[in-house]
Amino acid sequence: MDIYGTRAVIEAIDAGKEIEKVNIQKGTDNELHRHLRFLCNKHHIPLKECPREYFDKYRDKNHQGVVAVLSAIKFFELEDIIADMKPEEKMPLVLVLDGITDVRNLGAICRTAEVAGVDCIIVPQNNSAPFNEETIKASAGAIHHLKICRVNNVKYALQQLAAAEIFIFACTEKAPENIYNTELNQPLALVMGNEAKGIAPGVLKLCNGRVSLPQFGQIGSLNVSVATGIVLYEVLRQRI
Repeated sequence: MDIYGTRAVIEAIDAGKEIEKVNIQKGTDNELHRHLRFLCNKHHIPLKECPREYFDKYRDKNHQGVVAVLSAIKFFELEDIIADMKPEEKMPLVLVLDGITDVRNLGAICRTAEVAGVDCIIVPQNNSAPFNEETIKASAGAIHHLKICRVNNVKYALQQLAAAEIFIFACTEKAPENIYNTELNQPLALVMGNEAKGIAPGVLKLCNGRVSLPQFGQIGSLNVSVATGIVLYEVLRQRI
């Protein structure tokens, strides 16, 4: 479902509606549009600047250069997730997805994460696949049973996790340390990177350690959803 018009979108955000993204006409700079941009940043809502031609298909709507897409899921605040964690009852396990842009990969990762008992999944506000109907289908509905945190800045989210004494591992094929020789039975966050570029350098710097999966074939890397599944189940193997 779409919402059209600047005031209507602002009211939807103020009312607590879950917004997947907001498309706004590029180059606009009136007071309402500036306020809308502020709200999107505050509530971690992806904002896309679109050319005027993009809105031609909405010419029969009073869109005013603004169209919002309602989200199919509920998002959670990372601060609330961390506050609710009880390490004495369940060892925290967090999954950080740094720029997963394919909806099928995202859905498959969410499906495995739910089965593996992941406490929450953190994704960036921008440069991430949407949580739409295709993603939900690829997850076999698992997304509805997960806590998804959408954040402005992955690096700041890692700093919050570190402050909560959660050890952060970057999963990258360039790491010298084999995951099967790594202690994973501790409060843990696993960072998985973009399908093509991997984990951003600034994010890597904030990780406590780096781990890799052993590879003996000719292809340089695994599909990210497959790699995530292998890593998560090695965590479970060690904990069980």
